[in-house]
Amino acid sequence: MKKTDFLNELSERLSNALPSGLKSAKKDLEKNFHAILQKAFAKMELVTREEFDSQSKVLVRTRKKLEDLEKEVKSLEKIIKK
Repeated sequence: MKKTDFLNELSERLSNALPSGLKSAKKDLEKNFHAILQKAFAKMELVTREEFDSQSKVLVRTRKKLEDLEKEVKSLEKIIKK
């Protein structure tokens, strides 16, 4: 789910939860909720699931390269010590 879709859905849910007397201001409140939520989430520096998964894959590849380099350094150190 995209960030904007999530914010739109959450804004709509909040406005639907309003008492019936405030339903007439629904669209204005949805816009306000959306802006407030967007600002709050921006401060939290949240990322999407896709961004998180992508960075996780990069981390796995980097970790593997690091392990390979550590093995290579150990083998080179053995050669130097001989």
